[in-house]
Amino acid sequence: KPEEFFDYDAFAPQSETGENYCVMQKLGRGKYSEVFEGVHLPSKQRCVLKILKPVKGRKIKREIKILEFLRGGTNVIALRAVVSVQLLKMTALVFEYVGKTDFKQIYLTISEYETRFYLHELLKALDYCHSKGIMHRDVKPHNIIVDRDRKKLRLIDWGLAEFYHPGEEYNVRVASRYFKGPELLVDYGFYDYSLDMWSVGCMFASMIFRREPFFHGTDNVDQLIRIVKVLGTTDFYNYLTKYNIKLDLKLRDIIHVNGRKTWDRFVTSENEYLVNDDAFNLLESFLRYDHMSRITAKEALQHKYFQRLAHYNVASANSKEDSHVGELEEIDVTYYTHL
Repeated sequence: KPEEFFDYDAFAPQSETGENYCVMQKLGRGKYSEVFEGVHLPSKQRCVLKILKPVKGRKIKREIKILEFLRGGTNVIALRAVVSVQLLKMTALVFEYVGKTDFKQIYLTISEYETRFYLHELLKALDYCHSKGIMHRDVKPHNIIVDRDRKKLRLIDWGLAEFYHPGEEYNVRVASRYFKGPELLVDYGFYDYSLDMWSVGCMFASMIFRREPFFHGTDNVDQLIRIVKVLGTTDFYNYLTKYNIKLDLKLRDIIHVNGRKTWDRFVTSENEYLVNDDAFNLLESFLRYDHMSRITAKEALQHKYFQRLAHYNVASANSKEDSHVGELEEIDVTYYTHL
């Protein structure tokens, strides 16, 4: 892409007024936004309205540009419109309505088949965005929405996403603590798409071991210590040496020598039905200190762990929405708030 494509400040997204939308109920809130269920009045289609708090305009423009660039992508939440809310001097993003189920609510209780199925669907979304040159940088269960009845999954919240340019140094203050890759925790900014793969690995470990979060740090320093206690110090110091990373002195003092733990240490009678050698092999491919040696989303989709999915006669969640999804039967919007 030409350089001006990445000039977010000069980007002027097309927006419409809010008269075609009304707000029904609040679905949640984030650091930078409030999220509502809404209706697109002309079509009577349900939608999701993400009203962005007036943070840096550049950050809002970046999110819109990335969502527009990824529009139509497999299992990526579809941006329908950008609305300018004049009264509040805010911007609202209008998304397809997929369902209310946040993956965090169910990912520790789903079946062995669903564990494979939804992980595979998530990897499709990441393979797509990575192939388009975009890192999500905040992969976690809370940023995944599923409709279990229709077997649909969407990766949402692209507010921290960024275009990847080889050799560029990025902000390490991204991702949520339990899903931060070691590169972020040692302040190494020359990371890439593989950051998302570490986050997937943390989720996958929670799913198969029924342990949430898998690496349970109380702060960023403790998060790194928890990782080293599982993956060991030998590989950790080899990683630092390979990338010439200078570890903070106080970190050196508190990271004690640890051997690498084997994955079967985490198997219990409650979770043993979820694990096998293929699961361990895939997990080990995600959770590697060296980001360059982590499995890619494209490679992971072909992993043996997913072979059994083909034996189930279930159509893969289609990224194209069904025409009837989100339609409302003659809804009376008299009592709802217009945007």
